[in-house]
Amino acid sequence: MEKIPYFGQTLIRWRVGGSTFLALPERGARLMNWNIEMGDGSVRDVIHWPEISSLAEFHKARGGNPILFPFCARSFDRGDVGFWRDAQGVRRPMPTHGLARQGVFGATRIDDGGFETVFVPGVEASASYPFQYEFRVSYRFTAFALACKFTLENLGDEPLPWCAGHHFYFTLPWSDGSTRGDYLIRIPADQRLRQDAAGHLVAGPQLEPVERMDNPALIDTFHTALTRPEAVFGEEGEPGDVAIRLGDGPVPPAGATFVTWTEADNSPFYCVEPWMGPANAPEHGKGLHLVPPGETETFTVSVAVR
Repeated sequence: MEKIPYFGQTLIRWRVGGSTFLALPERGARLMNWNIEMGDGSVRDVIHWPEISSLAEFHKARGGNPILFPFCARSFDRGDVGFWRDAQGVRRPMPTHGLARQGVFGATRIDDGGFETVFVPGVEASASYPFQYEFRVSYRFTAFALACKFTLENLGDEPLPWCAGHHFYFTLPWSDGSTRGDYLIRIPADQRLRQDAAGHLVAGPQLEPVERMDNPALIDTFHTALTRPEAVFGEEGEPGDVAIRLGDGPVPPAGATFVTWTEADNSPFYCVEPWMGPANAPEHGKGLHLVPPGETETFTVSVAVR
């Protein structure tokens, strides 16, 4: 484990087997980059991180793994974007992807195997999500895999709503000379949905069990009603697939969703995002979890290269 100066902050670098992981834990609990040293001495980026010119660009950078909490993507209240309505009928603001990615975290553990942080709610969080809680993000790193666990503890006296997720920016393509169309993705979903302009869930595209990743129909699609907890993608006919697993058990958590997205045809990344449920969960209820007072709930995701 090494500490490296980064725009006046301290960047942590872990080397575990052939893997190197980079993170700035206090800034959004964000894993920034994961790369693997190959047998021929070359380096393969698994998780992409772009060059930025200042920390002002950090939380909006197209890279790493932004943490989405308490809700993913765009929230709506009765057709108005940027809001949600709580159980008492109070309309509250909610930024896109929630509060954590631009939030401050305090490190509670940094060791040779990873880190754990706790969210420090600020003014924005108090207005958007005014509950008593503790939200923790922990990472464990191994030679060709990582595991990330969210823990939400309800310290108040009313049920605590959440539908969190990850926004992994995976490097793609990763082989010289390959294109996005050379890569295949398998997501075991019985239902595909999208979000309309008012935040409602609507029918998504008809997709095959295995799709080429240059298929534009994949963009902004929620893959849900999962029959298995794992999505896998990789270069056709080559080793080194990326496998993303929702939860710890053989059955996916209720409402669990994978999201596929990229910014442009020539973007050096492709996002395969494991979420607790589709966007706007407080309004439609699909994938929304309620943590009872005094109790704790966890959400675990793992990623492996194999």
